[in-house]
Amino acid sequence: MRRMEAAVNAESLEGKVSVVRLLDAWYPICESGELEERPLTRKLYGRPLVVFRNEAGSAGALLDRCPHRNVPLSLGQVVGPNLQCGYHGWQFDREGVCRKIPGLCGPAELQSRNVESHPVREQDGYVWVWANHESEPTGAPFPLPKLDAPGYTTVRRMVEAKGTLHATIENALDVPHTSFAHKGLFRGAGRRNRIKAVVTRGEDRVQAEYVGEPRPEGVVGRVLSPSGGVVTHYDRFILPSVAQVEYSIGAENHILVTAIGTPVDDFVTRLYAVVTFRTRFPSAVVKRVLDPIAMRIFAQDAAILETQTDAIVAFGGESFVSTEIDLMGPQILRLMRRAEQKKPAKDGDESWRLEVELEV
Repeated sequence: MRRMEAAVNAESLEGKVSVVRLLDAWYPICESGELEERPLTRKLYGRPLVVFRNEAGSAGALLDRCPHRNVPLSLGQVVGPNLQCGYHGWQFDREGVCRKIPGLCGPAELQSRNVESHPVREQDGYVWVWANHESEPTGAPFPLPKLDAPGYTTVRRMVEAKGTLHATIENALDVPHTSFAHKGLFRGAGRRNRIKAVVTRGEDRVQAEYVGEPRPEGVVGRVLSPSGGVVTHYDRFILPSVAQVEYSIGAENHILVTAIGTPVDDFVTRLYAVVTFRTRFPSAVVKRVLDPIAMRIFAQDAAILETQTDAIVAFGGESFVSTEIDLMGPQILRLMRRAEQKKPAKDGDESWRLEVELEV
């Protein structure tokens, strides 16, 4: 999917925008397999980074700017334990320390010659970067579930959308739009059903459980369960940027979609999606059938998010009107704002519960 560049940032809009910057957090910056001999250029919250793997196999992430003459370090190459600038050959280690300056008769190490570095971890097949280069990491990246569970198959995909982190995560967990934006693929193909949603929240998450939902009549539902049945369905948001959708139909069919949002900048979000599933059908057949459908759904969502963002920019900010069936969006923003402001959880969050009837 093509990379999208945002033409504006939050400060350029006069109205309210749901832009949240959660800097003290881990975000996937690339798949581990992407990082080979050549360095990669990435953005995180609008900050240009170069991600590289030294000859020992360890990954590093530096500001993509050589302090000497400001040429992007991503144009250079790996030399032993260091990343070498392609202009004058200055070399920097994973911590950003300048280790060598060709032609200099003396030590290269000097604070002003160093590059800002970000903490890096590799976990579950991704290279994760701590967004705040000025703070030490707390905790570990989000652990991806079911990767090695017996009987499960895992599929990974990356998609990019022109939308804020909040808007992109809300879209991924928004049930009402699926009957319209994805009509025939996922819901919207038959009669609408009245179900109950139970929303609960905790210190770092919010969950919606959908009770009494028949198998969706779209293509996806018919593939997973041709004979029908009742769905066990959960949607979850987990700080800082995890959107998780879980479906079970009967004892044999279980699908778990975990999408982690990486904010490229204020209005562009990259989603690293990990789908783990178990069905009574051969996994190769399910992958062959569902993969193009899933990518089409992602493409439809990306188109909606781009249109939404363009409208927000054109009108100078957001003007949202919500109802009680907008279950996840307001709760997600509440958690994000609180985390951004470093406020503690409020008493009663663990016991908070909302029940809503809706048609899907």
